[in-house]
Amino acid sequence: MAVHVALGERSYDVYFRSLTALPSLLDDTDLRVGRCLLVTDENVAAHYRTPLTTTLENAGWTVHSIVLPPGEATKSADHLHTLYDEALTWGIDRQTPVFALGGGVIGDLAGFAAATLLRGLPLVQLPTSLLAQVDASVGGKTAINHETGKNLIGAFYQPRLVCAAPTTLDTLPMDEYTGGMAEVVKHALIGDTALFEYLEDHLTPVFARKDRSAVASTIEQAVQVKADVVSADERETGRRAVLNFGHTFGHAIEKVAGYGTFSHGEAVAVGMRAGLYLSHQRHPDAIPRDRADHLIQAIPVEADPSALSFDAVYDAMAADKKNEGDTIRFVLLDRLGHAYVCDGVSESDARQAWRFACTA
Repeated sequence: MAVHVALGERSYDVYFRSLTALPSLLDDTDLRVGRCLLVTDENVAAHYRTPLTTTLENAGWTVHSIVLPPGEATKSADHLHTLYDEALTWGIDRQTPVFALGGGVIGDLAGFAAATLLRGLPLVQLPTSLLAQVDASVGGKTAINHETGKNLIGAFYQPRLVCAAPTTLDTLPMDEYTGGMAEVVKHALIGDTALFEYLEDHLTPVFARKDRSAVASTIEQAVQVKADVVSADERETGRRAVLNFGHTFGHAIEKVAGYGTFSHGEAVAVGMRAGLYLSHQRHPDAIPRDRADHLIQAIPVEADPSALSFDAVYDAMAADKKNEGDTIRFVLLDRLGHAYVCDGVSESDARQAWRFACTA
């Protein structure tokens, strides 16, 4: 079972297999068995570093592990340079692959390191969180944060393969799992009405992580949406921008509140409610707002967005890297399963959308 990301010479597959299958998956690539860098965080390492290292070593690999602190703060220049220092001191060449074992933070950080070390090392994404499996590990976006905003320093750099092991979700804290559902719902809203209806029909077993088969089906469908969009627009010159539905508000929320106050999934969930309001305002007959909002609100948001200043959020949106000139770009829906980029949202309309998003 795999989803193909079609990018010509940079094409690769997303596999839904156990981490123990990684050596056999690597055998189907042109990677040279030898030294490899395994980058992970302390939480993930406690569960998976030892068994994965043993699996790789039994297949002939020499593994050097780099274990970093968990959390969004790790996506920084300081931790990037820590990774550089360890890799270069240990000794690598351009054939040394980087295995990114963890959630979106590790995938972004290790991916950017792979893109820049020796002008490019092979990258293998091993996402262990739901958010990383359905979104961050697919598409080649790598980055670190800057005090000005999120993901402002980075590169497009595609992995050689992605192995999204379903069993890693078993050890994922529930709040991280439900936060990852924000990206699943986003993919349904922007690109797949069948996935939207599947989520409606399987709301409890999927959101409560009670039915492994339903969860697996949901993940595969969500990854297919991401793969289709990326295959059509690798570097976000057009269609790929629709993947930012909910993220204009979402990234601003994270920045204004302070990274870690809202998880990425929580911030995107709030942002999607704002985007849904704006979409329904423009296309009232085409957008089933109540149905869509019911699905979005199934994602728990513990922090209170209404405690944030709209003016501060709006200013943060104005600094978003996805803007063009002084125009804030929003992704809206013109019907269920189809999104577009809009730059005609007034500050007044954005304020009304914010009020809706902050109302339970």
